[in-house]
Amino acid sequence: MQQARPHHILPVLSLLLSATLWGLVWYPLRLLEGQGLQGLWLTLASYAAALVVGLGWLWRGRHDWRAQPLVLLLMTLAVGWCNVAFVLAILDGTVMRVLLLFYLSPLWALVLGWVFLEEHPGSSGLVVFVLAIAGAVTMLWDAEMGMPWPRDEADWLAASSGFAFAFSNVMVRKMHSVSMQTKSSASWLGVVLVAACWILLVDAAVPQVALSTWTGAALLGWFGFVVMTLAVIYGVSHMPVHRSAVILLFELVVGAVSSLLLTDERLLLQEWLGGGLILIAAYFAAHAHVKEHA
Repeated sequence: MQQARPHHILPVLSLLLSATLWGLVWYPLRLLEGQGLQGLWLTLASYAAALVVGLGWLWRGRHDWRAQPLVLLLMTLAVGWCNVAFVLAILDGTVMRVLLLFYLSPLWALVLGWVFLEEHPGSSGLVVFVLAIAGAVTMLWDAEMGMPWPRDEADWLAASSGFAFAFSNVMVRKMHSVSMQTKSSASWLGVVLVAACWILLVDAAVPQVALSTWTGAALLGWFGFVVMTLAVIYGVSHMPVHRSAVILLFELVVGAVSSLLLTDERLLLQEWLGGGLILIAAYFAAHAHVKEHA
């Protein structure tokens, strides 16, 4: 039994890695935008680079598209919207407010997982869920900002990104027979398609930036988004949606600390307390997952 335990810890570690990287990715995104590479083109360039890595996987997984075309298509489009909307929101909005609205996703994950996957969280799952949400609200509450309800374009993008993230995770869980490589390459394809369509709709001109800036976007795609996508898909594929959603709340802690260190934002006592609640919830979710497989 003890030999099997590390295998079941891997999904937890994978999700924590993904959450850490997502909590930090706002910084290189803003650096690249500061060099003139606007949000939509930045997203397209980064994920096009990631898609190059996955073209072989996309071709080899063509049989998966024939086996489960609708579910795979829904996942592809949901991930596409999730990532494009998140990048635009994090570039235009306040980092912590965007993360809060995005991480209403555990609520959507709980409901969607219950409806589509019949994954009843049970009393312990509900307690962990409430604890995590309480931590998020405590950590990010601001009397001047009011209740966490969308009030501008960045807010709506963040909230819709969180819903799309939860929905895509539910679709990932439904595709047990589809390989992680196919899911990952389909995710990158979805982002490229959504970003390209968005660019055409708003008629966004190609930004005139240095070659080094385009190279930076490609490097972010290869060493950032590729790793983040593989990590989150592996983790989500190996545990219930409501539990993975709680563990991914660790991104809030990383985002708060990184914004403290890299910007003029200060971390308040309430944010430390809220972050502690989130970490406790993530610990109990991870412990329950490992215990189930011990």
